[in-house]
Amino acid sequence: MFTLSETSILGTILLVALSILGWGFYRARPFGKLGILAWLQSVVLMTPWLLFFGLFAAGIYINIAGILFLVVTSAGLYVYLGRQLRAAGQDAILKQRATERLAAASSLEANSPQPKVAELKPEIPPIPEEDLNAVKGIFGIDTFFATETIAYQDGAIFKGNLRGEPEETHNRLTASLRQRLGDQYRLFLVENTDGKPVVIVLPSRNDPRPMLLSQKAFAGILLIATIATSLEAAGLLLNFDFFGNPERFQEALPIGAGIFTILVAHEIGHWLLARRHQIRLSWPFFLPAVQIGSFGAITRFESLLPNRKVLFDIALAGPAAGGIVSLLMLVMGLVLSRPGSLFQLPNQFFQGSILVGSLARVVLGSALQSSLVSVHPLVIIGWLGLVITALNLMPAGQLDGGRIVQAIYGRKTAGRATVATLILLALVSLGNTLAMYWAIVIFFLQRDQERPSLNEVTEPDDARAALGLLALFLMITTLLPLTPGLAGRLGIG
Repeated sequence: MFTLSETSILGTILLVALSILGWGFYRARPFGKLGILAWLQSVVLMTPWLLFFGLFAAGIYINIAGILFLVVTSAGLYVYLGRQLRAAGQDAILKQRATERLAAASSLEANSPQPKVAELKPEIPPIPEEDLNAVKGIFGIDTFFATETIAYQDGAIFKGNLRGEPEETHNRLTASLRQRLGDQYRLFLVENTDGKPVVIVLPSRNDPRPMLLSQKAFAGILLIATIATSLEAAGLLLNFDFFGNPERFQEALPIGAGIFTILVAHEIGHWLLARRHQIRLSWPFFLPAVQIGSFGAITRFESLLPNRKVLFDIALAGPAAGGIVSLLMLVMGLVLSRPGSLFQLPNQFFQGSILVGSLARVVLGSALQSSLVSVHPLVIIGWLGLVITALNLMPAGQLDGGRIVQAIYGRKTAGRATVATLILLALVSLGNTLAMYWAIVIFFLQRDQERPSLNEVTEPDDARAALGLLALFLMITTLLPLTPGLAGRLGIG
């Protein structure tokens, strides 16, 4: 039987999961069939993992074949619902465009006397008058009806009323601006403090700049340092100091190379999606760490992002690639583990992560009840890769997790999540030096949010929101340990 505290933990986890699904249904319901289909995609994507961990907590273990069946079934239902969603979306788009045409016609009739353009405030925008008039000329009653112009930095803010769907309107305004003034200016569609959309036009000279030669040299130095700390982490796992015994290079190489492979897979994931969306990325600034080889890398955007969907795609691609490689290494290592394998780990090791412990219980079974468990080196490499991936998925600043939260929920929620994450890390760091180091890195290097996208108003679709929630959920299950009592009842330790 579970104790009262363990029952409370399980009940809280179940309540949180149901609350997330209920909140998603509440958000989806006003959008009718489209919203419900998108919500169902979230449900089928989350269900296999919730079912797996729920049954695991109840003492019911699903083998690898069962897990694969759940994942494949979930993927099939996800694809099927996606097709239904696209079909329903086409009908909705046609209806929306017809409604917008009728609304535009009615508005034109109601405002037949030509409305007066709002006069400029005493503070004249720094844009040349000829360019300013050209910018004003892109607005219209069927896109964005500007009512006020305010100076802002090197450009101007245009307040007014947004007409039509934000993404289509932004595309039309951007194309019109480029036709009139070429590549001199950038047009941002963002939410004002009152929640209403405004247009901001800034000179293109404010675009992100490519890396300097000195920055590339620094990135190269950090790369070399990270290779060294990966080998040092491997040496520590093998019970020797690589820096003090460099002649044992060949012993540390396999594990060090495995750790670095996961880091490279993470960065390749970012690069592939950035290339797909035609976004330039800086060289990665790897963060060496003796304890686990590396904390990952800092990568800057060298292009303005067109919208929050692109921010989400690029941010998620890195953890997805690195996490999948890590998970495959972990599972393969568990399958290959035999008595007499290279590493003998105390069974308490598997209590340090819900995800790692549950997978180990499924594959290794009763072997986890021994005081020492023999495991293949791939188990250690996969575990370190999952930890590195999970740390980068924490919802803070310009970490991948912070970018995901900013893309899905907006800048205000992302700011609050950053503060909450730093407070949590500060509390955990009282008993964990790794958390303290990571909190320092975030606070000094990564706490700021990503700069706004050109279209900051249009939110990512619910399918992306579901993927983001799944990534954050797996991050929590990687970093959250099992309680000793619950682990003992589940046969771990």
